[in-house]
Amino acid sequence: MIARRHILTAALLLATAAAAPVRAADKPAEIRIGTQKGGFFPAVRQRQTLENAFKPLGIEIKWIDFQFGPPLLEAINVGSVDFGFVGDTPPIFAQAGGARIRYVAAVKSEGNTQAIVVPKDSPIKTLADLKGKRVAFGKGSSAHNLLVASLEKAGLSWSDITPAPLAPADATAAFVKGSVDAWSIWDPYLALAELKESARVLAFDKDVHKPNAYYIAGTDFVEKYPSLVAKLNTAFASEGVWADSHHEDVAKAQAEATGVDIEAVRRFVNRSTYSVVPLDAEVIKTQQAVADRFAKLGLIPKPVNVSDIVWKWTPGS
Repeated sequence: MIARRHILTAALLLATAAAAPVRAADKPAEIRIGTQKGGFFPAVRQRQTLENAFKPLGIEIKWIDFQFGPPLLEAINVGSVDFGFVGDTPPIFAQAGGARIRYVAAVKSEGNTQAIVVPKDSPIKTLADLKGKRVAFGKGSSAHNLLVASLEKAGLSWSDITPAPLAPADATAAFVKGSVDAWSIWDPYLALAELKESARVLAFDKDVHKPNAYYIAGTDFVEKYPSLVAKLNTAFASEGVWADSHHEDVAKAQAEATGVDIEAVRRFVNRSTYSVVPLDAEVIKTQQAVADRFAKLGLIPKPVNVSDIVWKWTPGS
């Protein structure tokens, strides 16, 4: 009788355990996403698309803002952020420094959202005129790559200029005060400089090289939750399709979220693309050229092979 009671009790416990909502070991409680001022992220957040996609799985979405790419990737490396969006250069510096990151998707840019600018009355007319000048840029950022590539195109070396590595806020102040001669910068800071300071564009990305941007995830996160990474990519790809045909909605959301002048945001959004795609051979080749450029100049501690940290995403998977 006692044995039969034990068997019934055990069966009841098993049935209860099977029916109880148990948090699976293969999903986190939340996904932390790193973003910057640029992009369509305020609109995505406003639309609650990711929250709605992951809520049925019992996963919360947490958004964390960064001023630019390098600190965002450092946060991914140390595990305080899981997934984020950056330009072409930050992942190269991070990989060269041994960061545990993976490329998981790309956004192919048309090269209109980043440029080297000078004051409206500057005597600098061409890239070659940057020789001997003090130029601001974000160290390890995509603007760093634009500056290096521009100097190459003009037949100048890195030693031909006085580099002024400054974060965007500090570079803005330096440009306004005239303590730098030129500034390599991305939107929305670029659009603000054009509209508020009448800055003159010396060269856009497209005039110098082929830029791309990337979605990056932590290596541990990718290895542990590949299906969630694919779901994130799919969600952002869907939002990218929406954003490409809803520029005014994207602009309004970003202006509301950041306080950036709506006209500057409209300028930025209207020259942006948002299509999220896998890293194909062309994208990897382009990114490898960026890595090789920095290695050649000794600006990263060692050469890197970009394909070593590319995670293959198959849309629909």
